[in-house]
Amino acid sequence: MEKFKKIGILTSGGDAPGMNAAIRAVVRTALTMDVEVLGIYRGYSGLIAGDIRPLEIRDVSNIINKGGTMLYSDRCPEFKTPEGMAKAVEQCRNFGIDGIIAIGGDGTFRGATDLTAHGVPCIGIPGTIDNDIASTDNTIGFDTSMNTVIDLVDKLRDTCESHARCNVVEVMGRGAGDIALSAGIASGATAVVIPEFDVDIDYIIQQIEVGKNLGKRNFIVMVSEGVGSDFAPTLARRIEKSTGVETKFARLAHVVRGGNPTLRDRVLASTMGVIAVEQLLKGRSNVVMCERNGIVSPCDIRYALVLDKMYKCKLEAGDLDPFTSDEITQMEREVRRRRENMARLYGISKTINL
Repeated sequence: MEKFKKIGILTSGGDAPGMNAAIRAVVRTALTMDVEVLGIYRGYSGLIAGDIRPLEIRDVSNIINKGGTMLYSDRCPEFKTPEGMAKAVEQCRNFGIDGIIAIGGDGTFRGATDLTAHGVPCIGIPGTIDNDIASTDNTIGFDTSMNTVIDLVDKLRDTCESHARCNVVEVMGRGAGDIALSAGIASGATAVVIPEFDVDIDYIIQQIEVGKNLGKRNFIVMVSEGVGSDFAPTLARRIEKSTGVETKFARLAHVVRGGNPTLRDRVLASTMGVIAVEQLLKGRSNVVMCERNGIVSPCDIRYALVLDKMYKCKLEAGDLDPFTSDEITQMEREVRRRRENMARLYGISKTINL
């Protein structure tokens, strides 16, 4: 702990509800351990520009309940260049930053790994509504985004019932279908379309026909943006033409990122924030906080990034070279577990949502 006198904290990439709760936890944990905290505004862009200010206890009051991020966020192409990295490292020296806690997604973690390699110890906290980081069961913001979706879909269902309509609802998630799948189950969607499974449009139309014949008046089809931006509106037209059911298209878009974080996200963010500081001050770096089976613990960022590529079938030549056969086997086991859980939920959605 003697090495760390001052640490920085930043949020990067897409904002997620619960980031403020994590910031609050990091600041207050570090200050109680007599470590100064510097807020790095606008992510890696702010680090390069020196947009850095001290944070005290009262600076993080009344933010645990707020969405977005008080430190703001940005995407920084310059940070990926040698010149940008050199500027970032120099700013860390200028401000006396001994280590950084970075909150965000996989791009944020790659940046943290690069900083660590240049002598600035970093720890990552997964903050993304998409839940698309394979090393953790849940990311900060995921629970809130799902609750936002089902609240909006419940409202859509009211008008669908009144007018005997179908609504094809597209939700965020980037290349992952986690939000669409869980929110689809929770909102009673007639069908769920996600990139992890092949789309059967004839099956969707059949389900709507069966429901209509059983006297059902309202239909929700939940679609993940990961299947393509044109898919959902095209599907809406196909459903109306094939079934005669008036069908509307709704793209919830970035509204799903906003709003006050749920209890679950506040607790997860707070827990990860506290443990991240404890790990950094113990000398750990280049790790990301992960929740597995309800327990938060550190995972090597390099392992987490390669595991994520394995899960998304994006492995490149040489990616597995740094790992032992046991580690690779463990990765394969984790990928299998996550896919099996996704398949189980997908099966549930098809069984009960008619």
